[in-house]
Amino acid sequence: MGKVVCGISISADGYSAGLNQTEERPFGDDGSEGTGERLHAWMFATPQENPEEIAQMTAAKAFIMGRNMFGPVRGEWDREWNGWWGDNPPYHAPVFVLTHHAREPQPMEGGTTYTFVTDGIESALAQAREAAGDGEIAVMGGATTVNQYLAAGLIDELRLHIVPITIGAGTRLFEGVPPLRMEQVSVRAATGVTHVVYRILH
Repeated sequence: MGKVVCGISISADGYSAGLNQTEERPFGDDGSEGTGERLHAWMFATPQENPEEIAQMTAAKAFIMGRNMFGPVRGEWDREWNGWWGDNPPYHAPVFVLTHHAREPQPMEGGTTYTFVTDGIESALAQAREAAGDGEIAVMGGATTVNQYLAAGLIDELRLHIVPITIGAGTRLFEGVPPLRMEQVSVRAATGVTHVVYRILH
């Protein structure tokens, strides 16, 4: 059975997004333009320093994400929305989107198919396990979704990309999560980011 992993960029004070998120500013008051530019500069401004960590982000055989990460549409699916990533998303594998509103699966170019799961995090994980076989499953985010999986004891490895900014308020990793026992696997510093990998001891 493959590991359940999570890789997420956070500020030094633990936030993955700020307050006041909108379609134009999906990361809200994040200390820049609301596009996550500073949080993800390690991926886009200095990719040559972080090839292994970038490759890991999309290396899983199945993915899980919250509806807030998938897009800005709230409530019923009252307009067409197929994610922030265009016609050929970077996942190239099944993606299970947590939502309270049913929707038919949405195949995309490159092998990505979004499946919309309305019956909770454990159902999404069971479907992702079936799709991934022996491969890894990645819980992509946002932090609220990650926190649900952490609180349920369903994540095996946490890969944090810690960026030297503070956001102060917003969506925070570990919010509402009971105490965890973790073992440090690795740590590596690069320009504008420190990569820390923890194994979660169940």
